[in-house]
Amino acid sequence: MAAAGFFAPAAVTRESEENRLMNTDRITYTDPQQTLLDAMAEPLLAWYDAHKRTLPWRGTRDPYKIWVSEIMLQQTRVAAVIPYYQRWMAELPDVAALAAVEEEKLLKLWEGLGYYSRARNLKKAAGVIMEQHGGQFPHHYAELLKLPGIGEYTAGAIASIAFGERVSAVDGNVLRVATRTALLEGDIMDTRFRREMRQRMDQATPADRPGDFNQALMDLGATVCLPGGAPLCDACPLAGFCAAHAAGREQSLPVKRKKAPRRLEEMTVFLLLHQGRVALRKRPDTGLLAGLWEFPHVPGALDEAGAGAVLASWGLRPLEWRQKIEAKHIFTHVEWHMTGYLLEVRQAAGDFTWAAGADLEVMAVPSAFGKYLDEVRHTLENAT
Repeated sequence: MAAAGFFAPAAVTRESEENRLMNTDRITYTDPQQTLLDAMAEPLLAWYDAHKRTLPWRGTRDPYKIWVSEIMLQQTRVAAVIPYYQRWMAELPDVAALAAVEEEKLLKLWEGLGYYSRARNLKKAAGVIMEQHGGQFPHHYAELLKLPGIGEYTAGAIASIAFGERVSAVDGNVLRVATRTALLEGDIMDTRFRREMRQRMDQATPADRPGDFNQALMDLGATVCLPGGAPLCDACPLAGFCAAHAAGREQSLPVKRKKAPRRLEEMTVFLLLHQGRVALRKRPDTGLLAGLWEFPHVPGALDEAGAGAVLASWGLRPLEWRQKIEAKHIFTHVEWHMTGYLLEVRQAAGDFTWAAGADLEVMAVPSAFGKYLDEVRHTLENAT
């Protein structure tokens, strides 16, 4: 098939399907790009049966375990998630335990994963499942979408893997595989194109193994059809009919518009020690890192004299300036450049909570302050 053929106009029809979104017609594509997507299932599933990754949440149809793993995997590498997932399941093995857990413990279990609203939404959704569904997970994509924190991808993953519903789960890995396979050049940051891709992948999803198909796409995107560098086309089960590979276009797809540059924020962080305790304060209940514990800080990169003036305004007097520590943390839209001062103060004054080393094991401090938390823990341990 000539490359030009991949740009033929799509023929789109609608057909009714009971096993799809309740009371919603399903879009059907009959264009050459869709033909390539529809051809993926057989070779992809054969590859998956031979090469699928061994992961703690694989091999189960328990929707709770699938749900927690998928939420943890958002914005986080698989290797980093595994110990968090195992610890979570040991502490909160089911929906009832999650619904009942205290927020402080919830956030501590999540500490280091970032995007803490994900953990809060897990608990909120667990409460809805207990109160409105008798503790049983909704079985359909459309009902799953109504739960707090569950979007189209997560609903598709749960519905297909746990309940065998023929629905796609389209994330970055799937978009990369699909746009390369069919040489689809829409901007994956565009909402309309992403909606089209989800509809196309719904059609490509086989009715007999929808969950395996979605997991196979995830695995292929994570291990073979790689982002950033050259994909491993020689190991790809789709290489024989991949349009981007035939055209030498693998690395130009998917098309993704550039993000606006992150905003840079400078701040001075105070690691205030007094008699084996460190000063912490709680962040506001809304906004970035809502409700978590943090080290006191102020805007700007202050020198020691400027930092001393801030301490005076808090009613604190330094006893010993011990260390200056630079750190950086990158969020999606903002980048923190931090100048930290570790020092002993003469009195435990100010509007702070003075926490002992043991307290730090139950108080959730975001990973943005991870370098400072490690230094404080080390200092307090060596002081005892």
